Amino acid sequence: MVEALGPLPVMRKTGKEPFHVNGQDLGFDLLSFWQWAASDLVSNVTRGRLAEYVVACALGLATDNVREEWAAFDLRTPSGIKIEVKSAAYVQSWYQAKRSAIMFVVPKTRAWDAATNTQSREAQRQADVYVFALLAHVDKSTIDPLNINQWQFYVLPTTMLDARTRSQHSITLNSLEQLCGGAVYYGELSKAIEKAAGKALA
Repeated sequence: MVEALGPLPVMRKTGKEPFHVNGQDLGFDLLSFWQWAASDLVSNVTRGRLAEYVVACALGLATDNVREEWAAFDLRTPSGIKIEVKSAAYVQSWYQAKRSAIMFVVPKTRAWDAATNTQSREAQRQADVYVFALLAHVDKSTIDPLNINQWQFYVLPTTMLDARTRSQHSITLNSLEQLCGGAVYYGELSKAIEKAAGKALA
């Protein structure tokens, strides 16, 4: 008999699922793990996932599914727009002598397919649109990533990144502002992505 080793189906959890020993409840649950592991919303890894979730919510994509950890891009709309979300912030969890300079890393990658465990031969940007999510609040005492008003979003067709004559590995905030014409906010995000996708797929 051949062992089934295809992609593992992931079911959306509630947080109430208990840790157990063969069905015997140990008195702590999945929610307690989430609280322990992901309460620092300003930390780089958690903030990045939070930014993806915020963009997904703006597009109505976060209601009944789960984040795909190993996808070649972060989000896909019902119309097929592929989106990559990058995050940055002036304020970090650790001690800072000064605020962080804003730069986003945007390298070309070789896509990996979880269904076949194979990697594409050619390096390229896998998404149609990039959303650069900046946690723009600068006061460390009042930083709150759950306050959507503290975020700004820069939306760019991938074709514009590919066409740059400067660094293909990263992009600064100044360059983004010049290319995008300024930031958009949460309520404007969906339309901005649709508009950028129109340019990217034209």
